[in-house]
Amino acid sequence: MNKIESLTPSQIVVELDKYIIGQGDAKRNVAIALRNRIRRMMVKSDIQRDIVPNNILMIGSTGVGKTEIARRLAKIAQAPFTKVEASKFTEVGYVGRDVESMVRDLVEQSVHLVREVKNEAVKARAAEAVEEQILDILIPPVKGAGFRTTPVAANADDEPSDDSELNERTRERFREKLRNGELDDRKVEVNVKSAPPVGVGMIGNGMMDDASMQGLQDMISGMMPKRTKKRKVSIAEARKILLEEEVAKLVDFDEVKEEAIKLAENNGIIFIDEIDKVASKSGKNGGGPDVSREGVQRDLLPIVEGSAVNTKYGVINTDHVLFIAAGAFHVSKPSDLIPELQGRFPIRVELQSLTQEDFSRILREPKNALTKQYQALFDAEQVSLEFNDEAIEEIARIAFLINQEVENIGARRLHTVMSHLLNDFLFDVPDTIEPNSKIMVTKEMVQERLSTLVKNRDLSQYIL
Repeated sequence: MNKIESLTPSQIVVELDKYIIGQGDAKRNVAIALRNRIRRMMVKSDIQRDIVPNNILMIGSTGVGKTEIARRLAKIAQAPFTKVEASKFTEVGYVGRDVESMVRDLVEQSVHLVREVKNEAVKARAAEAVEEQILDILIPPVKGAGFRTTPVAANADDEPSDDSELNERTRERFREKLRNGELDDRKVEVNVKSAPPVGVGMIGNGMMDDASMQGLQDMISGMMPKRTKKRKVSIAEARKILLEEEVAKLVDFDEVKEEAIKLAENNGIIFIDEIDKVASKSGKNGGGPDVSREGVQRDLLPIVEGSAVNTKYGVINTDHVLFIAAGAFHVSKPSDLIPELQGRFPIRVELQSLTQEDFSRILREPKNALTKQYQALFDAEQVSLEFNDEAIEEIARIAFLINQEVENIGARRLHTVMSHLLNDFLFDVPDTIEPNSKIMVTKEMVQERLSTLVKNRDLSQYIL
């Protein structure tokens, strides 16, 4: 946590720059929003409860980096993050997802994060306990005077003077072999918990929400007797099975739930995409789908304003959850949202359309650049893939050209172009392109392989 607390807004922008090209204004605003959360937690007076996050509305066409900015921000903050599409929601009384489900998804993510941290903290202790369990299976301990154990792999010429002394020496010998992996393939019999039933069928009365129903199912499942069965598995597999069970014993799940609720309340980020799809279009007066769109907005409003939501882990208050909404707003405008919802997103950021130069930088600079991803795929087959500068410029030019001529889908167009360029090579490896080969992508190769894609761009808009 100390590392996160020390991050300044400029350092947060530097971290975002490693994965996202351009969009400096959006990066600055999300960096300030994240730093403000850290600042709020540092406030000692009662006013801390009254400091609410400045939710952000991102405006920009598809593929310019809206989702990636929000997702990377959550990773930097080590915060629970969930993404939802506003168009999947319908107002209460219509068939569709309940708006509160996004808060429940956030809490699930939070529980997962906290549980991972707790599991990691006890993993060393759990591994020691598992080691002892496996040794007990291999070398059963001496049960008392007069009881003689025959060790599984004791040397015949080892004549012990004392059973317990021999047992201890043999255990230590096996412990060493176990740690060196020499016994990983050996089969042992272990008791494994049977998988719980898929679900307890219940007929609801129409008044229970998803969280209450899930909580009741969990309670009934918890009351059912736990069954175990014997399985013969390798020691390597037994170690994994037993480790999970030991870790679960050492972690207090009530503590996990309590911490997860706090983490979601204070650090949670909910990204609401396609917010423009639930905006009533300008000039429309009540009726038809616009009524339902406005209904979704009114259902979203209390969640964004701050309300208590019931989840199967407990009640979570959304007052300090950071909401980032995004939309292209090609047809509707931000002002078409209901005034109350507009007021809950005070920070508005317009993301710029990507240029040809941006495409070129996207192919080169990010840590997860497409060129690096394809190089990693070819490296897995011991084939070297390289791009010269002219080839990258040509790929960027063609992708930008197709976006202009057909439909602008932003940086996602690069995936289409790159797969068209390299799919033949991926098919030929390793059958006809042998390991230790080298593939050099040049401007001429790009032009030759993508010429049909460019020529047929007028037809591509009709291809489903």
